[in-house]
Amino acid sequence: MYSMSSRIRRSRVAARLTQAELARRLGVQRSAVTQWESDAGTHPSVAHLAQIACETQVYFEWLATGRGESHPEAGALDTALSLQDYARDDVESRALESLRRVSGHKREAVVRVIEMLAG
Repeated sequence: MYSMSSRIRRSRVAARLTQAELARRLGVQRSAVTQWESDAGTHPSVAHLAQIACETQVYFEWLATGRGESHPEAGALDTALSLQDYARDDVESRALESLRRVSGHKREAVVRVIEMLAG
C-alpha cells in the first residue's frame, strides 16, 4: 500500500499536473503540495484532500486511505446534475431558499403559482 504522500504524487502525475498547477487550482502555495508529497511532510486538510481528488480524478477514499480503486471507470465522475439545476442569479437563489423553507402542500402551491406566472 502506498503512503498518502505517494498517492497524492501519483494522482497528480497521472493527471499531468505540475506541483505549481495543482497548487494554483487549490489556492495554496506550491510548497504546500511539496510538503504533502513528502513522506516526512505534512498532510493536507480533508477539504484540500477532497479538492485534490476532484482535480486529479481519483476516488477520495483511495487518496485518503489507500483502500479501493484509485481511478473510476471512464465517465463515472461526469456531472450528475445539469447546470440548469442551479440558481442563475441572486433572485433565483432567494426564491429557491424561500421555497426550501415552505413545507408540504404549500410548496406545491408555490410552484404552481410560479408556473402560472411563467405562462
